[in-house]
Amino acid sequence: MASQKLEYVPGACNIGAAETAQRRAFGWIALAITAVLWAIFILLGVGAPWRLFLLLPAAGSASGFLQAAFHFCANFGMRGVFNFGPQVGNTDTVEQAEFRAKDRRKAQQIILLSLLVGVVVALIGYLTAL
Repeated sequence: MASQKLEYVPGACNIGAAETAQRRAFGWIALAITAVLWAIFILLGVGAPWRLFLLLPAAGSASGFLQAAFHFCANFGMRGVFNFGPQVGNTDTVEQAEFRAKDRRKAQQIILLSLLVGVVVALIGYLTAL
């Protein structure tokens, strides 16, 4: 598989390979936490209301995977920065106001989609406990 050269595209791509890998790893970790927590809830017979806490790790997992898939960091998008360097966390500023606005919209979409996934997982956990 040929590696693709990523570059900043307002509202579409604001992170390179290192940042993308970190988001993907976070998605897997949060998914594992969601699964383990759900298993514990089932094994211990934890009541339905407590299962709504699945929202947090499930939304975190969705956020990590969505950011990796889109090559777009929601946090960076909200802050008006990007990073395509080899080191995670080193950012450059997005200078144009129009570009920052596009990035904020994309970041908000990722956040909302992540929360939606978290809510769905939490509701499934809740309903399976009734």
